[in-house]
Amino acid sequence: MEFDIDHLRSWIGHEDSASEVLSPMLVRQFNATFDRTSGENPGDLAPLLIHFCLAQPTAPTATLGLDGHAARGEFLPPVPLPRRMWAGGAFTFHGDIRIGEEVRRVSTVRDVVLKQGRTGTLCFVAVDHEVTSNGRPVLSERQDIVYREAESLATAKAPPEPAPAGAHAAQITPSAVYLFRYSAMTFNGHRIHYDKDYVRDVEGYPGLIVHGPLQATLLCQFAADLKGRAPKTFRFRSLSAIFDTADFTVNAQAEGDTMKLWTAQLGGPVAMEATVAW
Repeated sequence: MEFDIDHLRSWIGHEDSASEVLSPMLVRQFNATFDRTSGENPGDLAPLLIHFCLAQPTAPTATLGLDGHAARGEFLPPVPLPRRMWAGGAFTFHGDIRIGEEVRRVSTVRDVVLKQGRTGTLCFVAVDHEVTSNGRPVLSERQDIVYREAESLATAKAPPEPAPAGAHAAQITPSAVYLFRYSAMTFNGHRIHYDKDYVRDVEGYPGLIVHGPLQATLLCQFAADLKGRAPKTFRFRSLSAIFDTADFTVNAQAEGDTMKLWTAQLGGPVAMEATVAW
């Protein structure tokens, strides 16, 4: 497959922005999805990483691709590879979002890089997100997106060793309803999260895939619960997929002033790993 990397890199600097008022209803839906409780009235602190559900791109249905994503070539470059995954990222927290405030997201394509991986050509797109709440900076995010060839991650290589158990762990059931609720809140049309026929017959996976942002939210909230306060930084990367075919665990291990966290399907390898600092 031919790549015009100079053309793809011409998207560097492209911007997209949107804003939305954080409503009590969205907080109630978020808490119900994650089986959590928090203040749900105007002025109360918002749950960690609820910004994933706010001011998201809203492409018309008629413009969506086969996989349910928005057509390429608008904000993101038209990478000619069929599979798109969330590879990882990092957050720096500057302040708190409060219910009733207007949350604004400004996104910028920072870099486009072509690499050769074990399963073929990979294209990494880095996006910076700056989030404000009523004009106050609250969050800086780097998002790493990877595009790859059609070979399934589920069959591309032999599975590594099962993940260890953390000093602290919680078990999660990734039901279809759970994944659907999160897709709905984040306006995420990617069919790998809710269309079992598509994910099995087209992408070759054994089941629905647990969202990267959902896993990141669980890890960040788990760390904050254990420490008793929200972190200052949160860095993570995705290593393998989690499917709805079995439960998975959220794990944590203190390491000096930081905390190491990871998710893993029961009996499976580390899926997402993260480091949190206060």
